[in-house]
Amino acid sequence: MDLKNISKPVAVIGAGNFGIAIANILSEKCKYVLLYARTEKKAKKLRELRKHDYQQLADNIEITTDLSIIGAECDVIFPIVPSANFREMMQNLAPFLKPSHILIHGTKGFDFDIEKKIKPKLLMPRGQIFTMSEVIRQESSVIRIGCISGPNLSKEIALLKPAASVIASEFDEVIQVGYKYLKSDRFLVFGSNDLIGTELCGILKNIIAVGAGTIDGMDLGENAKALFISRGLVEMVEIGKLMGGNAEPFLGLAGIGDLMATCSGNLSRNYSVGRRLAQGEKIDDIVSSTHEIAEGIKTIKIIYEWSKISKLRVPITETLYKIIHDEITVQNAHIFLMKFPFRTEIEFLRKEVNGQDA
Repeated sequence: MDLKNISKPVAVIGAGNFGIAIANILSEKCKYVLLYARTEKKAKKLRELRKHDYQQLADNIEITTDLSIIGAECDVIFPIVPSANFREMMQNLAPFLKPSHILIHGTKGFDFDIEKKIKPKLLMPRGQIFTMSEVIRQESSVIRIGCISGPNLSKEIALLKPAASVIASEFDEVIQVGYKYLKSDRFLVFGSNDLIGTELCGILKNIIAVGAGTIDGMDLGENAKALFISRGLVEMVEIGKLMGGNAEPFLGLAGIGDLMATCSGNLSRNYSVGRRLAQGEKIDDIVSSTHEIAEGIKTIKIIYEWSKISKLRVPITETLYKIIHDEITVQNAHIFLMKFPFRTEIEFLRKEVNGQDA
């Protein structure tokens, strides 16, 4: 595909590092890219500097603070904002959307007010806990919805290093749009029709990335980290299946692939949180000094509360919750996990082979 051969503008909502990384990828295929910044102050800064952190903005990226322009001019929109702000953003965007729009989000978090208690009668499978595709559906008339998920560390994308992602949607047309707008020689695109499962992969791996950071922060070694990540993957799948997903996405790029990337170093915000916890910092100080939101902190709290109602034992999530809330030290947490009676390595696959799962 020739560069700049898509004449109609495409939009990215969210001017954080990943949003700008996606905007730059889109700029290679599209004549114009509209990048939405939430405040005029940030928009002005981006217009003047044409740069955010370590990323230069491509010349054909135009900054806007007007959602009505995005709705009017763009058929394809990539919302990439923190989960805590996603519903409000959709409520503001919805008046300018039509059923013909295509939305492909890149947010790896749940929509849930952490101050609320999860009600048992609303539990199955997730109750009031929603993925971003469900928020889009609830708040707008848009039908064709997808997500982008995978090992997408924005700094490596900005350095033009090879990467890949999964575009997941119930609609093949949305997946084809992902191919058309994003695929290049250095950015591969894979497709999946398991939207919820793919979203859950991107959300739940953030929990394990926080834990992996604590292991490196304590210098426990590669064996310990491999043990932790493999057990973490099992916990992710068990949670994901009970929340309405399938096991398959967890075993591919959006699952294992993203997990490996976000558990491997300081380019991952969630990993960095864990590492800093292991070095003695308090969670409030880490959050206040972090430039962008680490979704794993909120996700740990949500899954911990959900697990108590669902009766699913989640030892890794539970232990990280206690670390964050100063109920246990990082050192004692790892002693506890080494003594935890893990017995079956990959029980969810054995159940499926035996036909015990629907």
